[in-house]
Amino acid sequence: MLELIQITNDPAFAQRCDALGGFRLFVDLERLGKAERQAGRNTFISVHQLEDVARIRAVLRRSPLMVRVNPLHEGTRAEVDAVLAAGADSVMLPMFTTAGELRAFSDLVAGRAPIVPLLETAGALREVASWAGTPGLQEIFVGLNDLHLSLGCRFMFEPLADGSVERVAQAAKSHGLPFGFGGIARLDEGLLPGRDVLAEHLRLGSGAVILSRTFHRASEMDFEREVAALRQAESELAARTPAQVQADAVRIHARIREIAAGLAARP
Repeated sequence: MLELIQITNDPAFAQRCDALGGFRLFVDLERLGKAERQAGRNTFISVHQLEDVARIRAVLRRSPLMVRVNPLHEGTRAEVDAVLAAGADSVMLPMFTTAGELRAFSDLVAGRAPIVPLLETAGALREVASWAGTPGLQEIFVGLNDLHLSLGCRFMFEPLADGSVERVAQAAKSHGLPFGFGGIARLDEGLLPGRDVLAEHLRLGSGAVILSRTFHRASEMDFEREVAALRQAESELAARTPAQVQADAVRIHARIREIAAGLAARP
């Protein structure tokens, strides 16, 4: 069963996720450079604060809490110390490029919590084999939003169709690590429907996915129903034959290429 990652700083909503089981809660403290990278795009820029870490941690009973810190900078040591003191179960490092950056972060964490490297640059993808064995890693997670921009792609899911995500999956597996990628919309929403994204998660052996903001638009009673629908689809997709899995992959990759071809090239 995929672990569902929910970004939130709302304790009441975090409790609802926790009650369902199979969730990881995610407080997002990343700010440095993000607005500039994603200028003009309808993407999530977090307003979470350090105090949200302890607020979410206090209401969780079953679910782990992951905190994304800023990219490596002069204040990283103090930032890591603060989020761990507030109760983070794991820390995520975004926007690294080299194995050396990830190793420096690992040294700062010093084994106090598992590390989730967020692969979202062309450099990190290129060097994945050299850093996948960094001490302290919990999993490898691929951030498709920034990665596709770094690779010069037109559509967020192109790294699925060109084999990039599969390459990361293989690197993670070679080091005994789970991996996850991207976000997922509701089953029948999005240019690439959530059901097709889910199919790719199962094909590649992904262990985790972030729920997109389409789930946040659910009314008070819809969230649990939408999660149940996602779980039902996951069960159905897991029952496919190998031939069906391959046929779905061929269809989905063709659809990704079709969508990308219809989008304007990035300047």
